[in-house]
Amino acid sequence: MKSAHLFRSRWRRSSALTSALFCLCTATATAQSTPRPRPGPAAKAAPTFSYGQSEAAMAFATDLAERRNLDPAWVRQQLGAAQRIPAVIRLMQPAPSGTPKNWAAYRARFIEPVRLRAGQQFWAAHRDTLARAETEYGVPASLIVGVIGVETLYGQHTGNFRVIDALATLAFDFPPSHLRAAARTEFFRGELEQFLSLTERTGTDPMSYLGSYAGAMGWPQFMPSSWVKYAIDFDADGKVDLFNSPADVIGSVANYFKVFGWVPGLPTHYPVRFDPNQSKEDLDTLLAPDILPSFSVESFNLKGVLVDSPAAPRHSGQLALVELQNNGAPSTFVAGTENFYVVTRYNWSSYYALAVIELGEAVRAAAGER
Repeated sequence: MKSAHLFRSRWRRSSALTSALFCLCTATATAQSTPRPRPGPAAKAAPTFSYGQSEAAMAFATDLAERRNLDPAWVRQQLGAAQRIPAVIRLMQPAPSGTPKNWAAYRARFIEPVRLRAGQQFWAAHRDTLARAETEYGVPASLIVGVIGVETLYGQHTGNFRVIDALATLAFDFPPSHLRAAARTEFFRGELEQFLSLTERTGTDPMSYLGSYAGAMGWPQFMPSSWVKYAIDFDADGKVDLFNSPADVIGSVANYFKVFGWVPGLPTHYPVRFDPNQSKEDLDTLLAPDILPSFSVESFNLKGVLVDSPAAPRHSGQLALVELQNNGAPSTFVAGTENFYVVTRYNWSSYYALAVIELGEAVRAAAGER
C-alpha cells in the first residue's frame, strides 16, 4: 500500500500493532459469524464521551451511509453509541525518540516455554488443517503457527477493547502530537467504514466485537479491511470466523501471505558473515534500503558481506541486509529474501518477522514435525 522504497528508520517498528495497521483491503468476504465476547478490564471501562456528541462523527456517519448505501439511522445509531477510550489514545502515542531497540529482548518475549508449549498443542490439534493450508497455498505450516503464536498466543489474548470504540477513538481523536496524525486519522476512518459495512452486511452486532486497542480482531489480529480481503471460510461451514474457527484462522493467514507474493520453497533469510576488510561505506549502502530486497548475492559478496549458506549460490533473487539492533551490543544481521519481505507485510518490522519465523521453527522442532 505504501511505497516500498522507504528507508529503515520508518520500517523498523517492533510493535505488534502494525501487523494490523497496514493490512489494507478491498474485496468482499463471505458471510461472517458473531465473535465470541471476551470480557476484560478495557471492555468494562466507563468512558466519559460518546460519539453521538461529535459533529465530525455524525457527519462521517451520514456520508458513510450515503456512499455505502446503508441505513443512515442505523449507522448514526451504531457510531453514536461508540465511546471514546482515553487508554487507546495513550497507547497510540509514539515511543520516545531514542528508545533503543533490542532484538535479544524482543525475541525472548516470544520464543519462550509458555508459547512453545501452546504452539505444540495447537499444531497437534490442527495438524491436518495446517498441512492442507501448506499444500493449497504453499505457505509453511511453521510460519502460520508462528504468526498466530506471536499475535495472540493461539487465541488466548485477542484483546478486550470494543472494536467500534477503539476505531472511533482513533478515527476522531487520534493523538495530534503523532508525526503522522493526519495519515493515521484517515487510515482509521477507513477501517471504521470497513467495520461498520462488514457488520451491517453480515447482520452481526458491531458492539459485540472485542479486539486490540487498534481495532484488530480475532486470532490473527486482522483489521476490518484485512478481514474483508484476506479472511476465508477454510472449514467450509458457510461463514468466516476468526474468533472461533481455527481452520478459518489458519487458512486466512496462509491466504494473506499468498496474496502478498509468498514464493513456495524459498527460504526467508540466510545467515551472513563479514569480510574483515569490509568498509563502512559498503555496509551503509547495503543497509540503506532496509528490508526491501535490493541486491544480488554477488553484490553482497563484492561489498564484503558473505551469505553463509550452501543454498546461497543458487539464490537468483534479490536480498536485503537486515540489521537487528541489540541495545548497544553488536547487532544481529541476516540476508532477507523476498519471502522475508513478504512476512513484513503482516507487520512492517524486521524484528516481528524474524520472531514469527523463529517461533514457528522452534515449535515445529519441539513438535517433532519435519
